Amino acid sequence: MIAVRQTLPATRESLTHKFSIERHEGYLTIGLYADGKPGEIFIKMAKEGSTISGMCQAFCRAFSLALQFGLTVDEAVRRFKGMRFEPMGMTSNTDIPEASSIVDYVARYLELHYGSAGTRG
Repeated sequence: MIAVRQTLPATRESLTHKFSIERHEGYLTIGLYADGKPGEIFIKMAKEGSTISGMCQAFCRAFSLALQFGLTVDEAVRRFKGMRFEPMGMTSNTDIPEASSIVDYVARYLELHYGSAGTRG
């Protein structure tokens, strides 16, 4: 079995969501395929150049490649939801009032909006 990467078109729709976990603000951008499914994610943290920012960039690259090689949102959520590390705590999102990490927050946001049981399906 050979995995084939499905890259996104040069021009694509996207959604950007502002969030905060405790005092850490960021923006989650989700690049979408023509059918509305996520094909890439980007996280821009307010403290550019920080360790958190660098780790978010690495996570986003790996997550995006996994989606492009066929990992479903539901499978990704199962692997990343519940990961626990700083920053954690209260969020700015009433649908996700508390997160155990940035990775947990992103997984739960994707589950709500793009998972098979989510609002955007």
